[in-house]
Formats: sequence, C-alpha cells, structure tokens
Amino acid sequence: MTTFIYDAVRTPFGRAGGALSGVRPDDLAAVAMRAIVERTGLDPARIDDVIFGDANQAGEDNRDVARFGALLAGFPTSVPGVTVNRLCGSSVEAVIQGSRAIEAGDADLILAGGVESMSRAPYVVEKSPKPFPAVGNQTMWNTSIGWRMVNKALPKEWTISNGESAEKLAGIYGISREEQDAFALRSHRLAAEAWAAGVYDGEIVQVPGAELARDEGIRADTTLEKLAGLKALFAADGTVTAGNASPINDGASAVLLGAEGALDLDPLARVTGRGVFGNDPDVFGVAPVEAANRALARAGRTWADVDVVELNEAFASQSLACAQLWTELDPEKLNIHGGAIAIGHPLGASGGRIIGHAAHELRRRGGGVAVAAICIGVGQGLAVVLEL
Repeated sequence: MTTFIYDAVRTPFGRAGGALSGVRPDDLAAVAMRAIVERTGLDPARIDDVIFGDANQAGEDNRDVARFGALLAGFPTSVPGVTVNRLCGSSVEAVIQGSRAIEAGDADLILAGGVESMSRAPYVVEKSPKPFPAVGNQTMWNTSIGWRMVNKALPKEWTISNGESAEKLAGIYGISREEQDAFALRSHRLAAEAWAAGVYDGEIVQVPGAELARDEGIRADTTLEKLAGLKALFAADGTVTAGNASPINDGASAVLLGAEGALDLDPLARVTGRGVFGNDPDVFGVAPVEAANRALARAGRTWADVDVVELNEAFASQSLACAQLWTELDPEKLNIHGGAIAIGHPLGASGGRIIGHAAHELRRRGGGVAVAAICIGVGQGLAVVLEL
C-alpha cells in the first residue's frame, strides 16, 4: 500500500515576539488543522488519527497539543490525537509515522504536521526532590531552544550548543564566512522572489487576527555587506552569525495523508521512501546526509533522479556541509524557493513545511522526485522521498 499526500498547508512563520507571538500553540495548530479539512471538503470525522510534532511541550502546548488542537479545530471528539517529539524533526516524524500507519492498513486518513511557539515557550525552574527544600538559588531555564538540565553523565563535547556545532562543521568542511553569508543571502532572495511570484499562495493559511503578507523573517533588502557586518556569536574568531543561521519562530503546518482513493482528489505526491540516521551530537547538522541516502535507496532512486530538495536550513554551514557531502546533487536544486534562514524555523512545524512545499512543487512541475530532509539536535537526521 502507498501513502499519498492529498494537501499540505502552513501558516506564515512569525518572528520571535512578532505577529504570531500572541497566539497560543494549540490555537496555531487548530488553524492549520481546520484549514486543511475546509480546503479539501473532508468530513473531519473520517480522520483516523491526528499526529502532530512539537519539540518543547513545556508551556501551553503541554498535555498532547495534537489532541487539543483537534478539539479547538472543531473536530469530533472521536478523532484521536498524539503528539510526537523528535526535536527539530518532529513533524517529519509525524508524517513518517502517519505513512507507516496507512501502509500497515491501520488507517485510511491521517492528519500529520506540527506546531511551535518559540515566543511563548516558558522559563522553567527545576523542582527540588525534597518536600521542604532549604531556601537557595535556583537556575531558570529558557525552554524555547537549546540544552537545559543537562545530564552530567553525557560527554561535554556532545552537549555544546547548536551554534558551536555549526562552527565545528564550518571548520571540518572548510566552509568560510563568505560562503555562509552568500548562502544566507540566497535564501532571503529566493524566498522573497517566491512570495512575490505567488509560489507560496497555494499552501499558506492565515491566522485570524494575525495575518502576515509573507513569512516575517524574510529580509529582501539584506546584502552581503550587511551580513558581513554581523558579529560571530559562538566563537571570537567564528563564522556563524544571526544572519547565516535560522531565527527563532512561531508557526504551524499540516499534511493530509491518505491511502490510494481515500479522497476524491488528485494527490500532490506519494511517499516512496523514508530514512533516519544518527551520528555524534556535536556534528548533528550532517545527519540528514545519510538519512536522505537511505530514503532514496528505499525508494529505488538515486540522486540522479532527484528534481528538487527541501533541506531545512538550521545554519548555512550545516546546509553547505550537507550539499558538499551529497556529491551527486546539483546545488541549484536545493531550496529553490528559499529556506529556514529566511522563512524561519519553528521547530515542531518545520518538517511539515518542507514536506508540504516539496509536494506542492511536484504538483506545479507536473511530476518528479523530491527529497525533504532535516537535521535534528543531539545528532539525528530524517528524510522522506516524494514522487508524483
């Protein structure tokens, strides 16, 4: 049995503290869920399960945001929901789990996707194991991104920040500051051009009361000179800056998966391969390389067959390292309408964005092969192959 993508939507992605920061994550999820059933005319009672990714789950997205999003979207209480967490790859994981359920015969229709409000992720304080702790200082942790409450048994080199890892990859693969800034500029330019040309119109759903003309992080007016003027963040002589890294964002995405003939609609694409891979946490950014290689092998395809690649741009150095290691990939096929450096990276929603956009692009082209791949903090990568 084959899994088909019948539709895919996402909200515009907002900047930290920006237009979407006043919207709860469960409400953001509900916007995407409600929109996709309205667009397709689907009776939501037919949905066998809602599988949504969410990386943090420390605030208003606690207690199974997939279930609460479905309830807030007005779905019948008979529609279940489960929230999955593979950090940045959470909504790719949701699509993978949904496709497996369909191919196993356990479901006909799955609503997959993800959500993240990094603006609203709370600060948290550890709880004392003692019932009456002595008064003392406590550490407050920001749950929006990064390591917190680290287990001291882990090797220190594995628990460096993602930015330090990006610096490490730049050194290992000989990627200069100039190359990273040029890649970031390309991301902004292509994303701005795609929005202006209406490329994203068919997949965007607005959040009522917080409408955006495009993704809030796109800087069409940036230049190499402006990017070169930014300070390195993770090393005194470093190359990784706020300009060549993905920002902190809010948003939601949804992908409607179904068996063949489950809906009387022409599908956007079908899922033909899946891959997952793990490597050392301090070089997490290149894990998508082998994940995509494995997904292509399972699809019976090679890089020569691939028409378009959606790789989540956590950092320019990480993306350029992956492109360097995919020796058979034409770099012009990579993120042809911009990537996360410009569009944004709300952790739990990004996988649904890249899969959804790849599927819509295959529809626009009238067919082809696409790879959607994403790196994941703590050293993992996920990839999906789509065909039409």
